[in-house]
Amino acid sequence: MPTLITRRVFGAATLAAPFIGRAAAAGPIELRCSLDTAPSHPRNVAWRDFLARIEAASGGQIQTKLFESGSLFPDLQVVKALVQGQVEMACPGTWTITGFVADADFSQLPAFYGRPIDVVHRATDGSAGKFVNAEIENKLHVNLLGGWFDLGFNEWFSTARPLNSLDDLKGMKLRSPGGVLNSWRIRYFGGIPNVTAWPDVPLAMSQGTFDGLISSNESTNSSKLFDSGMKHSLQDNQGMGLYVPMANQQFWAKLGPKLQQTVVQLWAENLPTWRANTAKAQQHGREELVKHGVTFVDVPQAELDAVHAKMVKEQAKAVADAHISPELVKLVMADVGA
Repeated sequence: MPTLITRRVFGAATLAAPFIGRAAAAGPIELRCSLDTAPSHPRNVAWRDFLARIEAASGGQIQTKLFESGSLFPDLQVVKALVQGQVEMACPGTWTITGFVADADFSQLPAFYGRPIDVVHRATDGSAGKFVNAEIENKLHVNLLGGWFDLGFNEWFSTARPLNSLDDLKGMKLRSPGGVLNSWRIRYFGGIPNVTAWPDVPLAMSQGTFDGLISSNESTNSSKLFDSGMKHSLQDNQGMGLYVPMANQQFWAKLGPKLQQTVVQLWAENLPTWRANTAKAQQHGREELVKHGVTFVDVPQAELDAVHAKMVKEQAKAVADAHISPELVKLVMADVGA
C-alpha cells in the first residue's frame, strides 16, 4: 500500500473516534457503491464479494448496498457523486478520472500498446501508480483502497464492417469510453472518436450512432452487444483498462482506524484473485461471443511490435495532448524497463 494511504489510515484516529461513537449509537454505517456495468461483469462480481467480506469482517458495523448497471450513476459521473457524498464507494475506470487527474490515463500510453499484462502491472503497481494515487487523493479529497482492479485489454469491435486488419479502422466512427488517449489512438488509426456513456451503448449501437467501439471481450459479452448488432472484433491488446477503488472522505472518517485497516487489508488480500478471475472472464467472454456469431481476428505479434515501435515515437505528442506530466512519463518508462 502507498505510504500516503497508510498515513491516512492511522493518522485519522483522533478525528475518527467521535464519529465511531455516534455511528455505533445510530446503528450500522451505510456503504453505497455505484457501478455502471452489468451484474455478471467481473468488476461487479468482485465487488459483491468485497462488500460481503466488509460486512462480515466488520461484524455488522458496516451495511453495504451495491447499485449496478448505472442505476445510480454512470462512471462518467460517479467521481463527482462520490466527492459530494452521494455514494460512499466507487471503482471508476481510469479514463473517467482524466477530467480531474489527467495522469490517471497513463495505462493507455503508446508505451503499452500490444504489450503483455505483466508490463502494465509493473507500472500500475510501481512508482507510476503510486504517483497517480497520491495525485487522485490530493486533488479529489478521496481515499484510495489500494491497487487498481483490472478490466482487461481493450480491443476493437464493429457492427457491419468486418475487421481483418488495422487498416479497416480508417473512416469508422468508433465509440471511446472516454479519456484523451483512447480518442488519440482512434485517430492514430484513422477513425473518428465518439464518447458515449457505457449504459447508453447498446441502444446507441443498435441505432447506428457509431460503427464500432473500443471495449473488452467480457464487457461486450456481459452487455450482450451481439444483440445490438456487434458482429466483428480485431484483437490487438491496445491498452489496459483499469478501475480505481476509492471511498468518500467523510465516510472513511466515520470508519475509524480499525475498520479502515480492515477494509484496506481485505482489498489487498483479495485483489490478486480478482485479477486472475478477470483474466479468465475475458477469455470466457471471447468464447461466448464466438458462440453468438462474433468473428475474431488477432493482429500478429510481429505487427503489434512494429506498430508499437512507430507509435512510441509519437508518444511525446500524445502526452502533450493528454496533459500527462513529464515526471510521470519518466516513472512509467522506468517501471516498464524502457
